[in-house]
Amino acid sequence: MTEFLQAGEVRIAFDRAGEGPPLVLMHGAEATRQMFAALVPHLASHFTVITYDQRDCGETEAPEQASTLSDLANDAQRLIGGLGFRRAHVFGSSFGGRVAQALALMHPRAVDHLVLGSTWPLPRPLEELCPDARRLAEVRRGLPGTAEELATWFFPEAFLAQRPELRRFFANARPASPRSARRAATVQTALDSGVADIVAPTLLLAGELDRVVPASVTLAMAARIRNADAVLLPAVGHVTAMQVPEALARHMVHFLKPTGADA
Repeated sequence: MTEFLQAGEVRIAFDRAGEGPPLVLMHGAEATRQMFAALVPHLASHFTVITYDQRDCGETEAPEQASTLSDLANDAQRLIGGLGFRRAHVFGSSFGGRVAQALALMHPRAVDHLVLGSTWPLPRPLEELCPDARRLAEVRRGLPGTAEELATWFFPEAFLAQRPELRRFFANARPASPRSARRAATVQTALDSGVADIVAPTLLLAGELDRVVPASVTLAMAARIRNADAVLLPAVGHVTAMQVPEALARHMVHFLKPTGADA
């Protein structure tokens, strides 16, 4: 059942499941907290899992004005504190990984361990790191007509063959509107600080077949973050939480609960 928390000017919609140390999951640019539906059951026996919608996404309500990555990091910090936690483990996927980086940089005391999946490092823009990013942006702008093409960027063909309904996954993800325009602008914002300043123990996860953020971009962050580990997920594309939720959860549990992964 959806819960709401008032965090300053934002009414954050969130779900929570399970018991144990808090673990906050941060969704990607086109997504909502629903992208973690298959992942949460694999984590809920180990953690209090909190999924929420960012500004201009899902059921969260916020002022109708442009927001920044800093705003999203502050929202996450207020969510953690508002739920009564001093700090939490954090997992960010794709653009959610950028939000997670910003939270770890701006509010380091709020982050216990950090897991970054299929993301790219602050403060650099995706276009600077990924040669195909401009074509991806064109495909995104063509929605809903380009939904099937966009799906091939996020999911490998072999996975789409097993789940053909996902070829239209993005058809209704973010129809053109003032809200979608604000969200697109937010995704382009960054911080002045970079990943080298992250102090939280960090795990980096990347799909071998990721077309959106090549695995090499994500995994290269391990050399710049102190106390960082890196894992390559074979034959996996961009949306790891939907493609291999059980394997993703296993790596997360092992990293976040190294002495009790099987508890």
